[in-house]
Amino acid sequence: MAIRRAQPEEAEVIWHIRNQAIRHGCKGVYEDKVITAWTPDKMPESQRLMIANNPFYVATTANDQPVATGFLDLTNASVEAIFTLPEWEGKGLATQIIAAIKQEAMQRGLLHITLASTPNACGFYQKQGFVIVRESIYPSALARAELRCIEMEYNFPVNK
Repeated sequence: MAIRRAQPEEAEVIWHIRNQAIRHGCKGVYEDKVITAWTPDKMPESQRLMIANNPFYVATTANDQPVATGFLDLTNASVEAIFTLPEWEGKGLATQIIAAIKQEAMQRGLLHITLASTPNACGFYQKQGFVIVRESIYPSALARAELRCIEMEYNFPVNK
């Protein structure tokens, strides 16, 4: 498996990975109608801009097919869109993407990064060194609902 930067022309494949991961991983965490609204098949055009304007990573198969995603939102210094196709879970791909994002953030001189985790993914992020800041409610226009989230942060070690 390789980790590389995503290309804007891969936006629809990345959107599909996102949707499959949410539909699989968030089942039982959020109501079915919320998940359905949150994962429309039609990709918003803003997806391409996110890929073009941020360090957006994908984990790929030997055939260079993306199967996991994630990016560093430069505007908010936050980790976003960590998603893995269900059949590729448990292979360390999200861990590798988080490592690439942390490396990117360090190279850019960030002292800490944040993320908003779904309840089902909180344990994964804790294993990556993120700590819980607080629980919150995220008003999602796409899901047409308020989503329970866990706000987390990662502080980079300071060399003295």
